[in-house]
Amino acid sequence: MNRALTTALFTVGLAQLAKVPLAYQQTGRLDWSNLLRTGGMPSSHSAGVASLASYVALKRGVTSIHFATASMLGLIVMFDAMGIRRQAGIIATEVNDLGDTVALLADKDPTLSHERREKQLEERLGHVPQEVLGGALIGIFIGAGSYILEKRTRKRRFFLPWFS
Repeated sequence: MNRALTTALFTVGLAQLAKVPLAYQQTGRLDWSNLLRTGGMPSSHSAGVASLASYVALKRGVTSIHFATASMLGLIVMFDAMGIRRQAGIIATEVNDLGDTVALLADKDPTLSHERREKQLEERLGHVPQEVLGGALIGIFIGAGSYILEKRTRKRRFFLPWFS
């Protein structure tokens, strides 16, 4: 199996899992839907690409084309999470608020009609810089840890091949 890919996927899953207790700490509610939501602390996308880049840096070196590719992918993902996706979330909040305002106005004036949306737009789409940084730090540590664990496992296989 591709160790770099499994490291990145594991990190994404772990970061998503971490959102549940972190959200509980903030809200006092245990909400398991955070496992599948975008946005919030930490950024699982940032964690995944940072773990990939840190693993590749240790495995292939920071001068390799592999590290350059992983780093550029990471920068684009993190920039997108704080930029376009965050702005889309802000716009969704404004649209949801606008719908509530129009509904209030329609309730006050019988000549106006307004059909309420059944479902609000998702507002948690992007990340603030702290969430991206949190994800990146988790990713760097897990990527480095995966590389160190791989090296230790290889040494053990060399000396004790019957345990591999």
